[in-house]
Amino acid sequence: MGKNIGFISTRFAGTDGVTLEAAKWAQVLRESGHHCFWFAGELDRSPERSMRVPEAFFRHEQNQWINERVMGHKGRKSAVTEMIHALKAVIKVRLEEFIEKFEIDLLVTENALTIPLHMPLGVALTELIAETVIPTIAHHHDFYWERIRFAVNAVGDYLRMAFPPNLPNIEHVVINSAAQEELALRTGISSMIIPNVLDFENPPRIDRRAAEKLRKSLGLGPEDVMILQPTRVVQRKGIEYAIELVKELRDDRYKLVVSHEAGDEGFEYAEWLRQDARNQGVDLRLIDIRVADPLNDHERPKSEYTLWDVYPHADFVTYPSLYEGFGNAFLEAVYFRKPLLINRYAIFVRDIEPRGFDLCVMDGFLTRKTVECVQKVLETPARRKAMADGNYAVARRYYSYAVLRRWLKTLLVNFFGEKI
Repeated sequence: MGKNIGFISTRFAGTDGVTLEAAKWAQVLRESGHHCFWFAGELDRSPERSMRVPEAFFRHEQNQWINERVMGHKGRKSAVTEMIHALKAVIKVRLEEFIEKFEIDLLVTENALTIPLHMPLGVALTELIAETVIPTIAHHHDFYWERIRFAVNAVGDYLRMAFPPNLPNIEHVVINSAAQEELALRTGISSMIIPNVLDFENPPRIDRRAAEKLRKSLGLGPEDVMILQPTRVVQRKGIEYAIELVKELRDDRYKLVVSHEAGDEGFEYAEWLRQDARNQGVDLRLIDIRVADPLNDHERPKSEYTLWDVYPHADFVTYPSLYEGFGNAFLEAVYFRKPLLINRYAIFVRDIEPRGFDLCVMDGFLTRKTVECVQKVLETPARRKAMADGNYAVARRYYSYAVLRRWLKTLLVNFFGEKI
């Protein structure tokens, strides 16, 4: 019998990794006969199946006021503690309404009990889960101890309580083996690894007209070669290496396109990249139109293009990230059978590389050998096809919806027994 499953986060909108991964989980759960509902501060889901609570958004003014006073500080004033509890109380009431309204059987918290971008939301969830003993899957994408900006803070008490909480009715899911080890070491909490996935059993459906229109809107001509950087404009994505690569390829036809918006962590990096590209003589194009989540049918009318319209015209994908929890863009490039360059970030080396993918790689800096690898792939169609087809076959084995379906079934059986 299908369960009513409530997804909870600070944001389910756009194309950030948490939003995309939650949509994949929901798709697999719906195909297994369950019903999915959404709770967040910013939402682009169907209103009939969701509850938007502005106070739960990480950019809500009261939450930002709290963060400014607790991050980067070692002590906090009582007024800040009071504000945390006041905002927590508002959110907790709305969470209770959400559970009652949609008759929720199981909660899936998406990073809301992992990274303390919204302290009151995490505390409200922890109290509610402890009081109601509602079955909960805590899906962890990146922990606070993995980010330098949370290293100094005035909320150690709340972090130990709620990020994440150690409660008997919570099953914890992480996306890589390093997170699993660190979580156990720091908190004693055991967890299951479920990597990011894509529907490799069904190749992507491409809307050729939308893809052509997007290419034209970027001002790309028929002779231009599109080098795609399919990430948000944030510093840890290492976009300066993609600029350096295009410069080293020494061909005016090569245009570097960045697919996601800037702004999540400020606009300074985006401005610096524009200047760097000008200095290096690289044609850099940041997509300034809103690109939607391709897995969210409700959003399409509001947004002309989805992420799936960006990939088809890419001739090559750059992914020179300095750090990733897993690497959604890596899987997406493989899904669209695109050759790619990857920086060997720690999780890639440990969890992904041993699977046997065929890639152009760099190790923290761009060498002549790496540039030559990219050049050969771009100029040799047979090499490009062999790389793309081989990588797709590997990903289908390890990162398909079939893998996710099996793990989610195990989690649900843990809560509800075999008859689900």
